[in-house]
Amino acid sequence: MLSRLMSSSTRSLDRECNCTVRLLDDSEYTCTIQRDAKGQYLFDLICHHLNLLEKDYFGIRYVDPDKQRHWLEFSKSIPKQMKSQPPFTMCLRVKFYPPDPAALKEEITRYLVFLQVKRDLYHGRLLCKTSDAALLAAYILQAEIGDYDPGKHPEGYSSKFQFFPKHSEKLERRIAEIHKTELTGQSPETSELNFLQRAQMLETYGVDPHPCKDVSGNPAFLAFTPFGFTVLQGNRRVHFIKWKVILTYFAPTPEACKHLWKCGVENQAFYKLEKSSQVRTVSSSNLFFKGSRFRYSGKVAKEVMEQSAKIKRDPPEIHRAGMVPSRSCPSITHGPRLTSVPRTRRRAVHISIMEGLESLRDSAHSTPMRSVSYGDSFMSTRGQMVDGSEASTSAVISDESYSPSDSVLPTPVAEHGAEMPLARHVNGATRSIDEENESEESRERQVREFRSGKRAQHKAKNRQPTSSDAEELNKFILSVLRLFLVTIGLLFVLLLLLIVLTESDLDVAFLRDIRKTPEFQQFHFEYFCPLRRWFACKLRWMGGFLVSK
Repeated sequence: MLSRLMSSSTRSLDRECNCTVRLLDDSEYTCTIQRDAKGQYLFDLICHHLNLLEKDYFGIRYVDPDKQRHWLEFSKSIPKQMKSQPPFTMCLRVKFYPPDPAALKEEITRYLVFLQVKRDLYHGRLLCKTSDAALLAAYILQAEIGDYDPGKHPEGYSSKFQFFPKHSEKLERRIAEIHKTELTGQSPETSELNFLQRAQMLETYGVDPHPCKDVSGNPAFLAFTPFGFTVLQGNRRVHFIKWKVILTYFAPTPEACKHLWKCGVENQAFYKLEKSSQVRTVSSSNLFFKGSRFRYSGKVAKEVMEQSAKIKRDPPEIHRAGMVPSRSCPSITHGPRLTSVPRTRRRAVHISIMEGLESLRDSAHSTPMRSVSYGDSFMSTRGQMVDGSEASTSAVISDESYSPSDSVLPTPVAEHGAEMPLARHVNGATRSIDEENESEESRERQVREFRSGKRAQHKAKNRQPTSSDAEELNKFILSVLRLFLVTIGLLFVLLLLLIVLTESDLDVAFLRDIRKTPEFQQFHFEYFCPLRRWFACKLRWMGGFLVSK
């Protein structure tokens, strides 16, 4: 009896696993879920914990063992997606940025978006001129430490906070000057809203960049926006295009290629479609290769706005986390982190950004969505743009080169926090003391190798045939066989149709119309009838030959 009880309790424990989700204020939410729990269950738990109703803008991000980022699919089981053993570590992030944050219904939603955009600014994903950078940082100061107080804020107080990957003393003085003279009296809510309204006017607002290379091998970052996609190189926006132009880029790995494709499918469905009932399953397969199938399963932007307008409740209480000076906060780091470059072989993968997205456009039969919060003012801040054209072929958007630290490498998270007691946590990543002691010279060398692509080219030249090459060959052979079978099938169907048209007595309207056309009659008398007589003669000859034998 005791052994039965112990075995049953062991089985119940095996059916459960622990999940830790890092929230936007860097706090953690830990829960226990069933092994067969789907992503929607965990997401609902987090939204209930945050008292969040406008939740469709957010998602849960995780990193697989190969350091590739993914968005948790809510319709699928969590353990099957994670590809690792529990406990699981994930992050809550903004997945679809609201084009007009002022149109959000609740302040709690705006506060979470504010935390996300502030994170984007710090990690170099949100690019801006020096003047915009100073104002944005001053808004953050006002929102998190309040009005300037000479007794609490000594000379050089702004230098104790880290707003950007790097900044100068001149910029720090300008931030403090704006905070002292221009923002006095602003409440945290007002400062956060002003911050978001200023940030949404920037070219890289809402950009989640994916590292890739163009057909010439030049490194670039590709990101999706509510109205299309943008391509960034250096400190310039080289493309800003709606959903009607096909560009070809190369992702560093097959997994990165698939993640990029899924993000494109989801962004187009969310921002462009009028109703979620218009969403269709999209496939990246073609005649030669078997690809992937994916379907966006959430609401679209217009439905989210309509649902938000119906919210009627007292505003929930917001517990704002005060800003911690960078000198006393171990989670602050200076510049991009490149010490944990994945050692897996990076393989260039061809990707057509619009491949698989056309079915969404064809199923919608609608123009890009416009509403109170998605008006023309958002477009005008990014320059005049026509369908399928670029707003500016070479628009300078920053004083610095675009080098987002969490985009060159996917944001790593701790796989087993208890196993790394000596690790320092850096923005949701765990870094050991040995990693932090690596020389700056090594880091710079890794940056140069990544940007120039020399490492990938050298491996491509010297690598020996591996099992992956055999898999690629097998895929090619299967695609050729598939093409051959499809061709034979089409010819067989055409032959059946020809026999039905010429030999059958079916008196169907469309068959009768085809038989009456001059072209068909000419084909019937000049080609088909002689061919039929030739076959009949051969068959009679073969029959006589067999009888004589």
